[in-house]
Amino acid sequence: MQIFVYGTLQSPALCHAVAGGAHILQVPATLDGYAVFPVARNVVPLIRAKAGALTAGAILSDVTPEQLHRLDTYEGAFGYALIDVTVQSAAGPVPVKMYLPPDDIAVGDGDWSLSHWVTEYEPMAVLAATELFAHVPPLTRDQIARNWPMIEKRAWAKQSAHGQGAPATVRHAAAAADVALIREAPPQGDFFRMQQMTVQYRQFDGARSAVVPREVFVGIDAVLVLPYDPKQDRILLVEQVRMGPVVRQDPNPWVLEPIAGMIDATESPEQSALRESVEEAGLTHLDLRHLSSFYPSPGSSTDYFHAYLGLCDLPDDHAKFGGLDTEAEDLRLHILPYDRAMSLVTSGEINAGPLVMMLCMLGMQRDALRRGG
Repeated sequence: MQIFVYGTLQSPALCHAVAGGAHILQVPATLDGYAVFPVARNVVPLIRAKAGALTAGAILSDVTPEQLHRLDTYEGAFGYALIDVTVQSAAGPVPVKMYLPPDDIAVGDGDWSLSHWVTEYEPMAVLAATELFAHVPPLTRDQIARNWPMIEKRAWAKQSAHGQGAPATVRHAAAAADVALIREAPPQGDFFRMQQMTVQYRQFDGARSAVVPREVFVGIDAVLVLPYDPKQDRILLVEQVRMGPVVRQDPNPWVLEPIAGMIDATESPEQSALRESVEEAGLTHLDLRHLSSFYPSPGSSTDYFHAYLGLCDLPDDHAKFGGLDTEAEDLRLHILPYDRAMSLVTSGEINAGPLVMMLCMLGMQRDALRRGG
């Protein structure tokens, strides 16, 4: 089997992550009468028939039946289907198959660049494909389509972690070989994931630890925004029912929190913070000030939070409710004086750790912000 690829599968790393097995030989080729466009609101391309156009790509040669099944699973989950085309290679015309996208995928503006995609997004794509094919039993096409946004969010979080350069002036300066994952079990869960593994790590005396079993909740990167009006010295909080307290059997699972939300794949923390502020609280004009980025529970979760102050006006007639119906959000909004919020920390009514931290950090900056700093 020979397949012509024109987009992200030209990446040898992604092609191998998707197809599995031996690395597939890629032969340069071109296709007449088709053009590549970006997908609207996405970083991947699609191909459409266009008279006079010429598309450069590659032929995947000697694709095995097992590799074809994996490629069909990956592409078919989003409605792509194989068609017959003839491409031109150095050896002349070659009849091949090509994955054609469905007609209902919207075309975006501008051009799509493979080199730009490789630089910015290839690691995320490889990580997402690796998770997808790690499931036991394998995910169906419907399950892939339903789970793909969260799979990409987790992959984007891992790619972002690779780019972190947090200092190590007191803590151990880790080397790549200091921690070894001996075995990772297939991930479990639907929307969220639980990962079982065995791990060995470098101890402080220099010796290697025993091989120990561990379980980790595989979450996402998220943003937190605490809206603050320095002129009136008041903040906005979001109230909603939370499943953690429900499962813990807390008699009151309604929690006061900052604005919060998951960072979408390819989205920056700042973009996510501004989007979530509109969606949850109707705030469209915020001056974001970064407070901290941190693991809220590093012993058991991969969750990583980016916390911001959002300087803004909070008038008396601001909306009392927020959230998106499409995300089943039922949010009540509270505008409180700063001192009143701190009294709720003391009483225990505010019991979400990130909010406690953010209020305390606001307290350290509050006088300067009120003076216009």
